[in-house]
Amino acid sequence: MRRFTHKAAALIPSIICLIGLSACTLNPATGERQLTLISEAQEVAMGREAEPQVLASFGEYPDEELQTYVSDLGQQLAATSERPHLPWAFHVLDDPLVNAFAYPGGFIYVTRGILSHFNSEAELVSVLGHEIGHVTARHSVEQMSQQQLAQIGLGVAAAASEDFRPYAGYAAAGLQVLFLKFGRDDERQSDDLGLRYMTRAGYDPEEMPNVFRTFDRMQDTDGGNRVPQWQSTHPDPENRVGRIEAQIVNLPPDMREGKVEREGYLRRLQGMIFGENPREGYSVGNVFYHPEMAFRMTFPDGWKITNQRQAVGGISPNEDALVVLTLAREKTPTEAAQAFFEPENIQPGGRWRDSFYNFNASTSDGMPVKGVVGFIKHQDVVFQLVAYAAGDSFSKYGNEMRRSLASFGELRNRRYLEVHPARLEIVSLPRAMDFNEFLTRYPSNADASRVAIINGIDEDQTLEKGRLMKRIVGGELPKN
Repeated sequence: MRRFTHKAAALIPSIICLIGLSACTLNPATGERQLTLISEAQEVAMGREAEPQVLASFGEYPDEELQTYVSDLGQQLAATSERPHLPWAFHVLDDPLVNAFAYPGGFIYVTRGILSHFNSEAELVSVLGHEIGHVTARHSVEQMSQQQLAQIGLGVAAAASEDFRPYAGYAAAGLQVLFLKFGRDDERQSDDLGLRYMTRAGYDPEEMPNVFRTFDRMQDTDGGNRVPQWQSTHPDPENRVGRIEAQIVNLPPDMREGKVEREGYLRRLQGMIFGENPREGYSVGNVFYHPEMAFRMTFPDGWKITNQRQAVGGISPNEDALVVLTLAREKTPTEAAQAFFEPENIQPGGRWRDSFYNFNASTSDGMPVKGVVGFIKHQDVVFQLVAYAAGDSFSKYGNEMRRSLASFGELRNRRYLEVHPARLEIVSLPRAMDFNEFLTRYPSNADASRVAIINGIDEDQTLEKGRLMKRIVGGELPKN
């Protein structure tokens, strides 16, 4: 292959520019020219491929009526969009985080956590419209197209310049981070589109800024410890509330009012799980209990325990060692062990105890890892238990990690088995009262600020007779 000359290298920016111009199309939702190296068919294929993975990671909230309700609302909004022909799909995820997100091709997800913070159907519609806006504006596709184009530039530059070639990998890694999240311009555009779609569907646009106020209050409470996940994945444009309110003022008079559907929406939340569901695992001190699968496991003292749908793990205070429990795909411990040791970078180091083995491994960048892995059959499934640390850290944690693995066992104590999640209860006020009286008459298993936030009210507000209010009941966990 002939080497590029310096003169040829100088043409690289022009080549990239020509590629970009040829791929620019007019977006019907935004009216702007947009770089699109990814076809609509590819966009839909990506969304379809991701759908089962998202549902496996989070799980769908087990309320068929609620799933149908949210899906019907989403489909009605999407039908008014500039891309009604996409295979739109809307799911409620069984996740406590306050979040909503969209995948390319029209696949929209909202969590039960975010639904519990809305106080009207119009608020829900505003967020569904915002996520639909990310799809109709093709924000993800544009980011991926920019990344592909940049990678083309990197490839040409690496071929053209021996000086640049050693750094091409680092630049590519930086680009992945650069295009990871939506930018503030994308968020502003999706806010605008969300407002467009909700007013087209006849909803009151004044409900949209209420959602942003709720998220802001969550962020401001407890020093920002309650920042909703939606805020972290959707960067907040400056003065979001003020900007949307200014647009509402400029709407035609007949579009400034519309449906709110407060009571109908709130009654659908009756009995909804609020917060973490202890039936799917919870910790008391350094002991993890899983009532549904009836097992318990003790993690080393002082380690942070993290429970996810497909795994539970403990990480050392210095974040240099891990103990992780997952489900194996194989049907027997022997088959699971054989599968674990198949990769060439994992070498067995002898048996530690029955169905437990020492091992040595290396990471993708060559760092040595030492650990112990075990396989236990419990309730007709095989659990994989792994403890490992990089470099010399295993000698520091080895004994306590082995004790942790050995602690896995059946959960029989009914005190830890018979736990239930907190749930929302919807009450109708028999008469006017202030917020403090409401808390006294209808106590919640949550602090006053959280109860005020999920109800969308101020703590000094007078509540009118007949108003529907949320309270949080149940969810108590046993103590040590």
